[in-house]
Amino acid sequence: MASRAIPIPGGELEQAVLAAVWELGGASAPDIHARVGEPRGLAYTTTAKVLDRLCAKRLVRRLRQGKSFFYTPAQPRELIETARVKDSLRRLLGADPKPAIATLVDALEKVDPALLDELTRLVNARRRSRDGS
Repeated sequence: MASRAIPIPGGELEQAVLAAVWELGGASAPDIHARVGEPRGLAYTTTAKVLDRLCAKRLVRRLRQGKSFFYTPAQPRELIETARVKDSLRRLLGADPKPAIATLVDALEKVDPALLDELTRLVNARRRSRDGS
């Protein structure tokens, strides 16, 4: 498996814990557990383990405050969200993205034909931006 330049959360729980840290701007493990772990019926140790993994991935920083730790975001939300989307698209589209893109276009047309017009507008705007015109 190739290493990523930007680490991303490994699943829904890691993403939820990281989102809580971003939303709070920083918090203690008990505060994060109250926000994410308790509503899911998780043990406190599960939340703590997820925070450990996020620290190991350099997605959060852990600062000692007395006998406990305070967690702060180590990466901007926008950077990680962009990396997650790119990773998801890479896995979804595979080595040859053309069939998947054709399927997406068909699905968009069935949902709302105007979406194709919007997609065309976005693609053309991106091309103009890229080409400097």
